[in-house]
Amino acid sequence: MKITFPDGSGKPYKKGATAMQVAQEISPRLARDALCAEIDGRLIGLDQPISSDCTLKILTWNDQAGRETYRHTASHILAQAVKRLFKGVRLAIGPAIENGFYYDFDTGTPFTAEDLPKIEEEMQKIIDENLPIERVEMSRGEARRLMLDAGESYKAELIDGIPEGEAITLYRQGGFIDLCAGPHLPFTGRVKSFKLLSIAGAYWRGDENNKMLQRIYGTAFDKRSDLEEYLVRLEEAKARDHNKLGRELGLFTTSETVGQGLPLIMPKGAKVLQIMQRFVEDEEERRGYCLTKTPFLAKSDLYKISGHWDHYKDGMFIIGEEGKSDEVLALRPMTCPFQFLIYNAEMHSYRDLPIRFSETSTLFRNESSGEMHGLIRIRQFTLSEGHLIVTPEQLAEEFYGVIDLIRYFMKILGIEDDISYRFSKWDPARKDKYIDNPYAWEQAQARMKQILDDMKLDYCEAEDEAAFYGPKLDIQMKNVYGKEDTVITVQIDFALPERFDMFYIDKDGQKKRPYIIHRSSIGCYERTLALLIERYAGAFPVWLAPVQAKVLTITERADEAARKAAQALQALGFRAEVDARNEKIGYKIREAQMEKVPYMLVIGDREAEAGTVAVRSRKSGDMGAMPLPQFIEMLKEETEQKRP
Repeated sequence: MKITFPDGSGKPYKKGATAMQVAQEISPRLARDALCAEIDGRLIGLDQPISSDCTLKILTWNDQAGRETYRHTASHILAQAVKRLFKGVRLAIGPAIENGFYYDFDTGTPFTAEDLPKIEEEMQKIIDENLPIERVEMSRGEARRLMLDAGESYKAELIDGIPEGEAITLYRQGGFIDLCAGPHLPFTGRVKSFKLLSIAGAYWRGDENNKMLQRIYGTAFDKRSDLEEYLVRLEEAKARDHNKLGRELGLFTTSETVGQGLPLIMPKGAKVLQIMQRFVEDEEERRGYCLTKTPFLAKSDLYKISGHWDHYKDGMFIIGEEGKSDEVLALRPMTCPFQFLIYNAEMHSYRDLPIRFSETSTLFRNESSGEMHGLIRIRQFTLSEGHLIVTPEQLAEEFYGVIDLIRYFMKILGIEDDISYRFSKWDPARKDKYIDNPYAWEQAQARMKQILDDMKLDYCEAEDEAAFYGPKLDIQMKNVYGKEDTVITVQIDFALPERFDMFYIDKDGQKKRPYIIHRSSIGCYERTLALLIERYAGAFPVWLAPVQAKVLTITERADEAARKAAQALQALGFRAEVDARNEKIGYKIREAQMEKVPYMLVIGDREAEAGTVAVRSRKSGDMGAMPLPQFIEMLKEETEQKRP
């Protein structure tokens, strides 16, 4: 058989040769670094025989699939260690994830933090034993019986879900065997450095109606130094975690009495959101958007027209029950159907278009408890929502305008370099998930791709991530832990204009269907706040800071001068507070620094008499004494320029 390499060169090998044998022949260094291989785009283990002509690529730690194989093997070592230490534990799933791995277990007694060192010690024993990891292929019946005999009911359920005709593979290391598609490293000893990080709850299959399992998270690297460096970064990330920092800074809190996914935004957090909202609404108005205000809930009839009832009902909060209530209502998951009815309230000609509607929308989505996290994913949130009704000829230009607006906001917020773009497309096989109109889907996706390419936008493509009514551009951003979330979407909609019988009178006097661009401009305000907390470690830019200046007194005699200074700032619209407590000035300064206040204005007897303030900057430290009007001019310039 002939094996072709990525550079185009090729060489004959005996049938049954393995990727490891090929790697050894190429270079001892490559064989030492090899983790798995890829033949004709399909991943295989290094010890799997190759039986026909193919293109082969040896994968190392430098390849994502290599890292995932390494970490997936670590997850199996974790599972084997837990089975050795804890009797009666049943296994669920244990994938590699970005920067690590996890395994879910069904255990009668929850794991504790004290269990992690014991599990790590057992994992190290398994690594030291250098057990060979063997791929085993079985019939569906054999694999199912094996799993049930071992008490692994979750694995049997997974086997039942594997499509007919697909191979059932398991991996054995010593006395441990696990259902897995693979591939894995050839020996447990190939895992050089690992660390278990945390324990969490996770519902089986992510469904809160299923049993809560115990999830152990870990990470693994091929070098000890890389692991140690990652752990340092992880500690830094924990210090920036908006869930921790946002509470410490008094930006938001939560209450079990109120419920999960329903954060309570405190005065400082509310002020930041208010500043962002005013900024967004003013800029959108300058760009020709018309503000609307629509109801928080509507009859189910509206959502049946829009398609949400068929495609999104599980994500909605329903009030009443069909057949049992006179009227079934639902809290709105998005504003588009309401704005379409506003459009339909009047007749429109082509001269009226484009029409740009915007709204600061309070929305409600029934997120599962396992998905919710801080302010990132919540059940009630506020969105900078908008819909543009355009002619086909206007679509590209208006799409460009939307992206320009988003980029402007991202630049002002200081996160322009942190975002990436994803072109999210439909999956023709998922007829339950999407409006069934293949021709319109292909047309809309081709149009969006052409627009993105014309813009020279650097994007990736993702199947089965579209909205149910059309393709979308997702603007992605990672949190401090590296988890990627969608912060903003822009969608081209070909379906809802027809469902709502939306039209305009064209030049020829005929009725025509418009296109609709669904968009956000700054995303969900709460999620954006969370990402900004993490981006700036709570030290917001001056224009966004909930308190821009804190006036600190040295003596009681300076109280009156401090109050007047604060009042002068407040009268000009600046956010200032006074700290006139009977505490030492060093203590007051440290506390203001902990609160991430951009400027501290210290006033003692000398400053009160001279009419000055001693300015301390969060960034620059001691800036010396200056007249209050001089400081005000400096603060005004920095605020107006909205410097990150």
